[in-house]
Amino acid sequence: SFASLGDKYDVSGNDLLQWWESDGTTDLALLHLESFGNPRAFSRTARRVTRRMPVLTVDAGRTDAGRRAAASHTAAAATRTMTRGALFTQAGITATHSCGELLEAAALMHSQPLPAGPRVAIVTNAGGAGVLAADACAEAGLALPAPTPELVDDLLAVLPEGAAVGNPVDATAAVNEEQLTACVDRIMRYGGIDAVLVALVPTAVAMATGDDLVRALTRAGKRPKPVIAVRLEQGLPVQLLPTEGGGTLPAYAEPQAAARALAHAAHRAAWLARPAGTLPDLDGIDTARAQAVVDAYLDAHPDGGWPAPRVCAELLDCYGIPQLPWAWAETEDDAVLAADRLRGADGRVVMKVHWPGLLHKSAQHAVHLDLRGDQQVRAAYRDLETRFGGLLTGVVLQPLAARGTELFAGVVQDEVFGPLVLFGLGGTATEVLADHAARLAPLTDHDVHDLITAPRCAPLLFGAHGGGPVDLAGLERLLLRLSRMASDLPQLAEADFNPVLATPGGVTVLDARVRLLPRGPQDPYLRRLR
Repeated sequence: SFASLGDKYDVSGNDLLQWWESDGTTDLALLHLESFGNPRAFSRTARRVTRRMPVLTVDAGRTDAGRRAAASHTAAAATRTMTRGALFTQAGITATHSCGELLEAAALMHSQPLPAGPRVAIVTNAGGAGVLAADACAEAGLALPAPTPELVDDLLAVLPEGAAVGNPVDATAAVNEEQLTACVDRIMRYGGIDAVLVALVPTAVAMATGDDLVRALTRAGKRPKPVIAVRLEQGLPVQLLPTEGGGTLPAYAEPQAAARALAHAAHRAAWLARPAGTLPDLDGIDTARAQAVVDAYLDAHPDGGWPAPRVCAELLDCYGIPQLPWAWAETEDDAVLAADRLRGADGRVVMKVHWPGLLHKSAQHAVHLDLRGDQQVRAAYRDLETRFGGLLTGVVLQPLAARGTELFAGVVQDEVFGPLVLFGLGGTATEVLADHAARLAPLTDHDVHDLITAPRCAPLLFGAHGGGPVDLAGLERLLLRLSRMASDLPQLAEADFNPVLATPGGVTVLDARVRLLPRGPQDPYLRRLR
């Protein structure tokens, strides 16, 4: 079936998904969505439908000029691409970047079984085509395992003299139909390969002998693992070639297209193999007190804003989010007394300036580190008072934190998609490095695991470079509690935890800011067409 909805005044994308789910005929859905009337209802429906059939879409409208005007680290990181990507990933939707890529992936998923994993064997009749295919597979995130000695001997026994058996397998221009069929069949029986990509080019030898190497692939009928062809001379980007038994074989004109399609299929197989996530139970949550804190702040500030550290700390305490001890001081003498109480074993403290709306303390040089003794504390306070006297409302003092991995966690409340939880590398360079991942709240146990493992910095958390793993369970708990806070409080426009210090012994928020706006709760599943 085909439907063009136009402006979706009376029929939504959610309606179509539910229709295709129940019509008894549709086995693959392709969507081009420029907008979402109700993304949360779409996500709920898509999570159910994608368990039964592939749902593919073009991720259109990926630019976000508004990012340049974002205020906090969290808002700057939460691009439209990241938000939509979180929706598609959590719902099991295959998101592509063009209509061509959409059709490439659809051709494979419609005609071939899903691969059990990302391991691909490449077979070619020309070395150059094999190199192109290998590069494309590696760039798509697929694996090219070397064949075992037993498989090497097995393939050499059926291939022509001069064949090179590795990965790719160069069957040479002398290979004929029977030899190519035998080669692919033997690879199919090997348990260490999940899919076979056959890259073919026209050769004078095949023309002279009358061999049709494509026929060697199509006459085999249905196979237990996906087999796809790359024909560099093919005019169309992708074709479905009829096979014996009434099936089809996808053939691509470019190895990059074939590799992309295989990668999408492998991702879908991995998503299906994983059971549906659950929302973990969290203890120590006081939603009523948190809502009272929010209401009290908005009663005093009807337009909303960035609350003072005391309000931020109380909200985090309502959700059991661990924080580094801190104290508030509005005078030089108060700062000295607070420093005396907070000094750790090494006697050092940190002083941070505060005023309403201050977001990037480091950029303002509004932080003093490694303060020892009363004299240094007094000197630091006087410096901040001199430079920010017209703005300063007080300072926050904390003990100097131990060494560890600085991370970033935050929430931004999207008007359409709802709360988006972000996580990644923190510190002063968080926006420059842009090493973040995102998932829509509420987070399941699977979502929080994906969130932690997705950023490029993830190996640091698991003990790369011999540092030992950080407290991963504590990190998961922090993100789950942050997700719960965002889901409970619609007035929470942004939350920005940077840095979050992760060590083998625990996870602690060193600096937290939240922004509250006067908003009422909305039914996340209320039907909206546009």
